[in-house]
Amino acid sequence: MTDTTTATSGDVVENRLARLVTEILAPWVWVLCLPLAVAWRATEHVGQTLLWGLVVGITGSVIPMAVIVRGARQGRWQGHHVTDRAGRLVPFIACLASVGTGAVLLLAGNAPHQMIALSASMFATLVVALGITFGLNWKVSMHTAVGMGAVVILMAAYGPWLVALTPVIVLIGWSRVSLGDHSAGQVTVGALVGAVAGGLLYVALL
Repeated sequence: MTDTTTATSGDVVENRLARLVTEILAPWVWVLCLPLAVAWRATEHVGQTLLWGLVVGITGSVIPMAVIVRGARQGRWQGHHVTDRAGRLVPFIACLASVGTGAVLLLAGNAPHQMIALSASMFATLVVALGITFGLNWKVSMHTAVGMGAVVILMAAYGPWLVALTPVIVLIGWSRVSLGDHSAGQVTVGALVGAVAGGLLYVALL
């Protein structure tokens, strides 16, 4: 009886921790914060940091999440993390349209090239993830894709010492597998997609 109770308590704690990590380090959080960090590095000016950071953050995070949350409440897909693969098509299209609009605004406003590179890398990550999700019928993890892409971009912006953030991506991957939303392979491929389509593309465009 004691062993069963202990095991159950341990499972509850693990589940709560996994959900906490999944929410705190969700893609929308990275995409809202990362542009501000990149904009500051690019401009070192508070006003311009807020301007360009919010252009990318709002079009890359706030608007897509508004669409996703509304769709989840209407029952069009499973939750605000869209855990069902088939339900991801509309959210992907909404994200692409919004990020694309943000890129146009950056170009029209003569934004720093780092911000344009960031927007392009976000768009590319979405395109690759969309291709895998519906071309290969496989649910790649956007949590690890966005997180790993952000780490590589931060390394490029602030220095290689930020590789120290890599364990955070491992923690995110653990949370997604622990919750049963992804397999170990899906979170691993997600991290690779983020590192290459997101991070390395950003570096190449600088």
